[in-house]
Amino acid sequence: MSRPAIPIAIGPSEPPATLLEKAVLEGGAVLSALEEARALIWTGSPDEFPHALPSTVQWVQLPAAGVEDWFAAGIIAEHPEVRFTSAAGAFAASVAEHALMLLLAGIRYLPEQLRASGWRQQDFFPHVGTLRGKTVTIVGAGGIGRALIPMLLPLGAHVIAVNRSGRPVTGRGIPETVETFSADHLGRIWPRTDHVVIAAPATPATEHLIGTEELARLKPSSWIVNVARGSLVDTDALVAALASGAIGGAGLDVTDPEPLPDGHPLWVLPNAIVTPHDSNPPQLRFAAFADHVAANVARFVGERDLLAPIELVRGY
Repeated sequence: MSRPAIPIAIGPSEPPATLLEKAVLEGGAVLSALEEARALIWTGSPDEFPHALPSTVQWVQLPAAGVEDWFAAGIIAEHPEVRFTSAAGAFAASVAEHALMLLLAGIRYLPEQLRASGWRQQDFFPHVGTLRGKTVTIVGAGGIGRALIPMLLPLGAHVIAVNRSGRPVTGRGIPETVETFSADHLGRIWPRTDHVVIAAPATPATEHLIGTEELARLKPSSWIVNVARGSLVDTDALVAALASGAIGGAGLDVTDPEPLPDGHPLWVLPNAIVTPHDSNPPQLRFAAFADHVAANVARFVGERDLLAPIELVRGY
């Protein structure tokens, strides 16, 4: 006799209307009210989250890859008996594309060329660079980093991956030759680095991971790209490094503060590229999240390990 289907709730709302319903059904579960559910697919903010969950709920899927707001609100600590998962990895391909775009735009001197109103070929020639033969260090080689590595390698870049454990980074399109170090070894890596991509989670331990000292160890030609969270970079130190020419430039999809206020120096510095945290826009995010939900529902139904589990101790 087959087991009854596992009931899963969706709340507080579901944009767009049918994607998550289909994901739950494709994963082998059925839709239910929260009071009867064994799992909850959450689409809202921490402020909207119910303070009390039914005792039947064993798993909660959160809608974001970055969960620092959920820790700050105390939601995860309040429910130690519940397994929480993030959307880490679900949006990796889109964000990795954006990171590559920012890096190439900087290296190829695109901002100045876009601002030009005349043919300035001789002015631009000395500033146009390449990724071929350059070392790109990815700080935070999780889902985004694993998606970015296979994009960088065909362009001739050498990649250094940095993660929490130092264990080799694996994945589709990632050869065994990719160097991997733990974050404890960052000091040894900076002298070898031409460019940096930041894709690490925001935790108390990663706040201002890149500051005055780290920026000073980079090359005058180095570009730093941040597609993680603005808090990982000391904004004042970055502005000073950009203004003095200590580094080549910065491509930022995230900032501190965020939104970046009008009149901030990062808007006008010629070697800063700022995009308004749009590497994962809604039209791409909803479909990717639904795919992630379907995969995790299937794992939950099959009593297998869930994707992107959140650990209270590590903070993500």
